[in-house]
Amino acid sequence: MKKVLITAALFLAGLTTTAQADVEAIKQSFAKSIPSVKINSITPTPVLGLFAVTVGANIFYVSEDGKFLLQGHLVDIAARKDITEEQLGGIRKQAIANIGEDNMIVFKPKIHQHTVTVFTDIDCGYCRKLHSEMDSYLAQGITIQYLFFPRAGKDSDSYKKAVSVWCAKDRKKALTEAKNGNDPEPKTCDNPVDEHMRLGAEFDVKGTPMIVDEKGNVFPGYLPAAQLVEAIKYGLNPPKSENPEDPKAVN
Repeated sequence: MKKVLITAALFLAGLTTTAQADVEAIKQSFAKSIPSVKINSITPTPVLGLFAVTVGANIFYVSEDGKFLLQGHLVDIAARKDITEEQLGGIRKQAIANIGEDNMIVFKPKIHQHTVTVFTDIDCGYCRKLHSEMDSYLAQGITIQYLFFPRAGKDSDSYKKAVSVWCAKDRKKALTEAKNGNDPEPKTCDNPVDEHMRLGAEFDVKGTPMIVDEKGNVFPGYLPAAQLVEAIKYGLNPPKSENPEDPKAVN
């Protein structure tokens, strides 16, 4: 029995040493080929010889020798599970937490049920539609955390409006006024708008609004309050109801 335990310990030690060697090979490959990239973590995947490399809010897959890189989603076919998306959800959740509520404009309901983070552009039509229905979201118990993502870039009017809203005495009032088409009084101050935009770029925001739920799941585009609650609970493909009177039921 003692011999078996010693053999097992030596085997596990060998695996650990091999894994460490693979991690070092990947680090050296990145340092040589793309030195500007900052690696957050390197972890093994269920696929033999394939490692997940986390860079910011993104995941890449790299061979154990560091010579080959894959970009895409790793899916467990048998379990019907998107392994990459699960991991990305956790990364997004932590990245949003790192921004902190103090660096967001937050609308809170009286009774809290869910929290979503919304990348918004003051001049975006559907962003304005979402904001105009704020009472509906609050009635559903949804906390809305806003991050600015002016799509036209840093030198745009939308960017300047975002900064002015942040620098206003009453940010929530100023944001509501701006989304109603009333330009805020031009102001400048220390603000997190650039940080919001950097995070949006890491999250690959392609349009606004983009909603991220409390699990880190992404819902691109506008969703009415009731539909957003369903998406938070079930994803964008909710289960079909067996109740024939339920509007989600299929005849």
